[in-house]
Amino acid sequence: MKKYFIITCFLFLMSFASQAQKFGYVDSEYILKKMPEYGDAQKEIDKLSIKYQQEIMTMHKSLDSLKRIYHNEVILYTEEMKKKKLQEIEEHQTKVYEFQNSIFGFEGRIFLKRQELIRPIQDRVHESIQIMARKHHLQMVFDKSGELLILYATETHDYTEFVLEELELGDKVDTIDNKR
Repeated sequence: MKKYFIITCFLFLMSFASQAQKFGYVDSEYILKKMPEYGDAQKEIDKLSIKYQQEIMTMHKSLDSLKRIYHNEVILYTEEMKKKKLQEIEEHQTKVYEFQNSIFGFEGRIFLKRQELIRPIQDRVHESIQIMARKHHLQMVFDKSGELLILYATETHDYTEFVLEELELGDKVDTIDNKR
C-alpha cells in the first residue's frame, strides 16, 4: 500500500512539474524549403548525383557487355581462358561497386557534398531555433517533420514562424498570442 502511495505522489508531482514547463514545435522541413540557399544546395547535389549516376550506368553497361561476350563465347574458351575472363568480369564488377559506394555510400562524395553544403544551413536553423526558444522561454522544442511522431498539436505550440522570423525569412511576429 505504501508503495502505491509513493508512486501516486510521484506521478502527481511529475504532472504538476510538467505543467510548469513550456513546450513547442517547429517544422524544420518547411523552414528549410523557405530558405533559398537550401534549394540551391539541393539542386547542386541533385545535379552532381545525376552526373555520377550516369557514370555508374555506363560502367554497368560495360560490365553487362563483358558478361554477354563471355556467355556468347564461353564454348570457345579453354579452362584457363574461362578463369581469366571470369576474373576480369569479377574485377570489373568490384570496381563498379567500389566506385558506386565511394559516391553514394556512407562517407561517399555525395554524402560529403551534402555535409559541406547543407550542414551550415541546418546549423543556422538550429541556432535560430535555440534563440527563439530562449526568447519564448521554451524548455523543449520538437520537430514535427522529423522522426518524432506528433499525433496532435495545436497551433498555439507551433513556433515555426518565429524561427523563420529569426532567419529573416518570415513576417515579424510579436508574441505567440498575436500570432493566433
